[in-house]
Parts: sequence; structure tokens; C-alpha cells
Amino acid sequence: MAAKWRNWARQQSCSPARIERPANEEQLSEAIARAGRDGLRVRPVGSGHSFTDTCLTDGVIVDQSAMRRVLDVDTESGLVKVEAGIKLHRLAAELHRYGLALENQGDIDKQSLAGALATATHGTGERFRNLSANVVGCRLVTATGEAVEIDEARDADAWRAARVSVGALGVISQYTLRCVPAFRIHRVDEVRPVAPLLADLDRLVAAHDHFEVLALPHTDKVLTYASRRTDRPAAPPSRLAARWNDDVLSNVGLGAACHLGRLVPGAAPRIARALSGVVGRYEQLDDSHRVYAHERRLRFTEMEYAIPRAHAVEALQRVRALIADRLLPVLFPVELRFTAPDDAFLSTAYGRDTAYLAVHHVARAEYEAFFRAVEAIMDEYDGRPHWGKRHFQTAATLAARYPAWQKFQAVRARLDPDGMFTNDYIARVLGPVGAGTGACGGGSAPAQTA
Repeated sequence: MAAKWRNWARQQSCSPARIERPANEEQLSEAIARAGRDGLRVRPVGSGHSFTDTCLTDGVIVDQSAMRRVLDVDTESGLVKVEAGIKLHRLAAELHRYGLALENQGDIDKQSLAGALATATHGTGERFRNLSANVVGCRLVTATGEAVEIDEARDADAWRAARVSVGALGVISQYTLRCVPAFRIHRVDEVRPVAPLLADLDRLVAAHDHFEVLALPHTDKVLTYASRRTDRPAAPPSRLAARWNDDVLSNVGLGAACHLGRLVPGAAPRIARALSGVVGRYEQLDDSHRVYAHERRLRFTEMEYAIPRAHAVEALQRVRALIADRLLPVLFPVELRFTAPDDAFLSTAYGRDTAYLAVHHVARAEYEAFFRAVEAIMDEYDGRPHWGKRHFQTAATLAARYPAWQKFQAVRARLDPDGMFTNDYIARVLGPVGAGTGACGGGSAPAQTA
């Protein structure tokens, strides 16, 4: 039977020549060298939480889910060496055992570490950078099967390229991360009127370690997640409160609303108002990794853009107006988060204080017209799309948005001159690599030597 792979949202699928499942770096190197001898291209996969076609190939898929060990922990320095396939929730739990934590996390923790870092995944908090900014070093397996050690001292350009690489340089086998002492978070979720919230947004973002806005479509309300770090003892919500918030509201209730809105589009505003009326105050005080992430069982597709922080309010208001004016059957909140700048060449927050604006649609709904309209707004703010989420950009439209674009391309040409790790998506968003590589993303590639 032919191999088959599909992503978490079940909207991207492919039939590769084979799927390799290495359990360690040696097996990973052998798998890549074997692909080279067979003239096949390679794409790494993690948990399939990317919504784009970034993982698809008719060559070789390398599934790193068995590469999930914590290899070394230095509690004094906070440096942790870990295999790249480990899931974020498992990594966070392992770190907690040593009294450590990730400096920041996003709102989903089911991704693999490699996938989250490669696509510039982030959390929220104006003083914190995205996850990849805490990569001190990594080991990258190149097209020949050779494992190369990369860090700032050895090769600063390769280090800044590999931290957010979209899998275009090779397959990373392990990372060294800078972690922080474990801490707790007190988070308060509450619904607020949109106008006063946006008028006071800068102060609220500055006053909290982590602040997130979820604008409720077709209403004048927003849901905010306001978090501060604390030394107070953990006081998690009751099981009943947690189940109501996570299961009923965030998954079953939202899912039912979205599917009803898809079937009866004209009812979307009434459904949205009804849904907003049952969202109440919710409080958590617990270890950081237990507060950051939410359970996501409702399958959806997503677009997210990174724009300069100064345009956050205007951009959010324009997207809200787009949904309202066109009476779009969109029930997912419009999400707004914030991060500090960093220096990874393809980081969506490269060189600027950043606001992230995300829109979602239930997986079975038609999303393209809505997403293209949102993208047109984001283009006006020099928006950079999340590498793992829906967008319609190409290398021609993206190059000018990344000041270090050419530096990344130089590293790519040096580490993968024959384009072994290119597929249709990589060719589309990064362009060709090396002389004669072309822009096709099929399964075959020039033979590599082991």
C-alpha cells in the first residue's frame, strides 16, 4: 500500500515515495543519505499543525516523532539539549521536573519543537520574543547525511537562518535551548467592550506579561487574556469550570456555532451575539505550561500576519469591519497578540515590535475569499505571513518584507545547493535555490552522495 500523509486539519495530503521514521540522529542521517542516492527530495514533518502545504512531497517524508528525548539539562545555565521531534507539551512537562520552563509559549502545545521553531511560532507579550529566539544551537543533517553543528560562534549567519528555516536547509536533529527558572502565571479571561479596550490597549499590553485580544465577530465585544507572572501558590480552576471553558465553550460550543453559521450564513450575526453572551470570566493560577496552551479539538484552518505593532488597532478594526460589512459567516474570534523583535533572518518579528493578527475558519467552510480579503489589508502594513499558516504570497512578494532575505538565501545555497529540501511550497515562497535548481517542487532531485 502506498504511503499517505495528511496534516492535522486534514486539508493537506500527499503520497510520498516513502515515510522514514528515524529514532535518532544516526538513523536520520542514513535516511537522508538514502534519499539522495535514490534521487528523491526530502521534507521533514512534525505534528502536522501547519495549514500550508509546507510538508507535502512525492519524495521522502521524514517523520521525527520518535526523536523526542531530552538529552542534557544544565539547571545552572538553563541550557537544555533536546531532540527536535519532541512535542511542546512533553518538553514543557520535562523541563518542569528540573525546575525550568520555556520563556514563552503559544496557545497550542501539540506541535513538535522543530515544526514550531521552523515556522516562527510565538506566544504573546511585548517583552518576549518568539520561541526560536531561545535557540542557542542546533545540529542540522544536510543533503549528504552529514550532521553539522550550528551556533553563533561557529557560523552566525547559519545560526540566524536555521532558527526559522521552514525546513529549507536540512533536517534538524537536535536543539540547544536557553530556558528559564520555572514560574507560575495568573491569567484572567474576561469580556470587555471593544471601544474602551482598544483605546487603552497600549497600557494594558505594557501592564501585563502576556496580553491577548480576541475580537468576537458581529459584536462590539472582545475577550481578553490578561496574564501576569507570579510566585503565588498554584490555584487551578475547578474541574467543572475548566471543562465548561475548554470543552463546552472553546470546542463543542464554538464548533456547533461555526457549523450552524456555515449551513445558515445569514444567521451568523445572531449566532455570534448568542455565543458572546455565554462567555464569562475565567481565572487560572498555575505553572506556566498549564496556562499557556488550550485544548483544540475543533478542526479549523488559519491565516496569521505579523505587522508593525503601531498598526495593530487600525488593522484589527478593519478586519472587524470587513466581517461585519460583508455579513461573513465567521464565528471564530479575530486574534491579536504581541511580541518583541528578534534577529532570525526569516522571523516574522525580524527587526520590529510586532503585532500578530490571526483569522480562522472551520475546516469544512470555504475560507479563501475571506482570507484573501484579510491578506489585502495586511499587505498594506508590510505584513509577513506565518510560515505555517494560510497565505497567498510568493517569493516575489515576500523578499522585500525581510531585510535579511538575501542572507538567508546565501545560507540556503551553501547548505542545500541542489534543493533536496525544496517542495512546491518552498519553491513558491522562497524561490529557487542554487544554479539550475529551478522552481519546481516535485519528488526527484539530483542524486546526492553519502
